[in-house]
Amino acid sequence: SRKLVEFIIDGLQDKKGLDIIYIDFSKTPNTVANYFVICHGNSNVHVDTLADGVIHKVKQETGSKPWNKEGTENAEWILLDYADVVVHIFQENTRKFYNLEGLWADMPIKSAEPS
Repeated sequence: SRKLVEFIIDGLQDKKGLDIIYIDFSKTPNTVANYFVICHGNSNVHVDTLADGVIHKVKQETGSKPWNKEGTENAEWILLDYADVVVHIFQENTRKFYNLEGLWADMPIKSAEPS
């Protein structure tokens, strides 16, 4: 799972994802995933490009595709489900509105280092 998070972050950084963070749920029992990776883009095109960048990078490195992909119709919030890792790619206002970081503030939240 941790290696997958690194590949996802690389894919987001390659496409200039903004404010990339990840939340570590791995030591918490009964969670939906071990990690959430969260970032945002400037527009629907940017959000869509970020999602494509993650899918391409993960497929290239692991051969895996997301189990599920949602939100591509309007690209306000695209969710990529890799089972143990769930990727949330927002437009900035949508990210602020849903505030996943605030919702999970009691979990370890780490900022991705810029590449």
